[in-house]
Amino acid sequence: MPSRVVDYLVRAVSTLGVRHIFGVDGANIEDLYDALFDAPDDVAGIIAKHEFSAATMADGYARSTGGLGVVAATSGGGAMNLVAGLAESFASRVPVLALVGQPPTAQEGKGAFQDSSGLAGTIDAARMFGEITQYCARVDSAADLPDKLSRAVDAARRGGPAVLLLPKDVQQSDIGDIPPFRSAPQTHRRDESGLARLRAALTAARTVGKIVIIAGDQVARDDARAELARLARTLDASVGVAPDAKDTYDNADPAFCGVAGSMGHPELSAALRSATLCLIVGTPMPITARTGLDELLADRTVAHIGVAAPHLSAVHTTSTDLARDLAELADDLADGVEDSSHPYPPHELTPLRVPESTGPGLRYRELVETIEALLPEGTDVFADAGNTGAAVVHHLRVPRGGRFVVALGMGGMGYAFGAAIGSAFARHRGPSGIRHTIVVAGDGAFYMHGMELHTAIEHQLPVVFIVLNNNAHAMCVTREQLYYRDRYSFNRFRPSNLGAGIDAMFPELSAYSVRTTAELAIALGRCVESDGPAFISIDVDPDEVPPFIPFLATLENKP
Repeated sequence: MPSRVVDYLVRAVSTLGVRHIFGVDGANIEDLYDALFDAPDDVAGIIAKHEFSAATMADGYARSTGGLGVVAATSGGGAMNLVAGLAESFASRVPVLALVGQPPTAQEGKGAFQDSSGLAGTIDAARMFGEITQYCARVDSAADLPDKLSRAVDAARRGGPAVLLLPKDVQQSDIGDIPPFRSAPQTHRRDESGLARLRAALTAARTVGKIVIIAGDQVARDDARAELARLARTLDASVGVAPDAKDTYDNADPAFCGVAGSMGHPELSAALRSATLCLIVGTPMPITARTGLDELLADRTVAHIGVAAPHLSAVHTTSTDLARDLAELADDLADGVEDSSHPYPPHELTPLRVPESTGPGLRYRELVETIEALLPEGTDVFADAGNTGAAVVHHLRVPRGGRFVVALGMGGMGYAFGAAIGSAFARHRGPSGIRHTIVVAGDGAFYMHGMELHTAIEHQLPVVFIVLNNNAHAMCVTREQLYYRDRYSFNRFRPSNLGAGIDAMFPELSAYSVRTTAELAIALGRCVESDGPAFISIDVDPDEVPPFIPFLATLENKP
């Protein structure tokens, strides 16, 4: 049988080691699904409920595998719905390939339905996606595909999404005698002079004082956790993490000093006060990671290693492969037998002090600590935006061997639902059996994209959706109270009973409504013992101030 462009694409995705293509079907992408139906069993098409969630599934899949995520969408509204998800991948440098259908070539500029060719006054999809991707190209013929696909994959691997625009007639066309797709091996830039400067700075600093490391999400992307830990032991360094990088260092290790920035811990600030040098690894230190630390970092030597230059003055070393470069630094700086333990005992992190809450429901700290106590090693945690996310970032210690993801690139609400599902497709089976994925999100995020729960049910994924229900966009409520004198609220909702509603909608799903920590412990204990999805609704207070330094500083300065 003749082989089409879409058949070539599916085979190429398989060659790249990708086992799931996430998307929403439609007239101008349906040929791709036809090719998936006839493809070998090693590539599956997963239909999401919304293209934003499909994009975040690909994003979560890529973050958890360290490889490429693939999303497919049709033209028009389907393509437009990808934008917010791809923007998150762009801002967070996550490798995602988007395959976007377009109307047949002959109809473009002539009134085609969902035309985005840029002709005859239509939206120009190439220009639009070009602003939020590392690479965007229109495939005008079968002969164009191998080169443009290779360029797209290479661009995505450098960090960020790539888009191929595929007219329907091109998708259907015969690929001819084009050889099978072979991706070029990944190349890494080698910054020899930068590594030499960094090595010298670390050598000098360790002879006169203490070193503090702040780790970022590139450590996870490069799978450099073991190398980071070894370097920290070699330097006898204290270690903090950026808010979106909590899984890059063992949260129970004695050297762990907590989270940096707007949801940070006092222990990290204290370590920096007595440090000679701060080594920042794999994060450019955006505002969320450096809030409250600017003066401390300005008063001491700062060194940085990572793919993106930092937003503060530092001795910078470019690294596109932290696993290799951190291992080399550890080798070079080792001074004999490496000590595998730190000379100080484990310690509890000091939580930020928040105003006492007197409203209904559970408090953030008590519910997060209850969740943490029940999570098995290897559990993956996806936190959503808002007060809920701030509480999880600050209070939760990530289980050993688990992933922790919070989308701080764009901070889009509802990201965690799709991203957790994409990750679960890749990681739901661990070395010792079923690996659970936990979503912790607010009810506002649930109303946006929480119906992806249906996708988890359809595929029986072991994802536990924990929704904190305060009948509000709670972070916006807090901002109204702190910055606009609490004169009004646009952000409180009519009360709802989410647990009962989900239970009625999906009778086969384990769904719980909890109002006490004892009820939460029982419900979550049952969820992590099961092999399928589950849903827990927790009543919380919309007026509780989260552990978020900008809010707490405003409260302190109020007359």
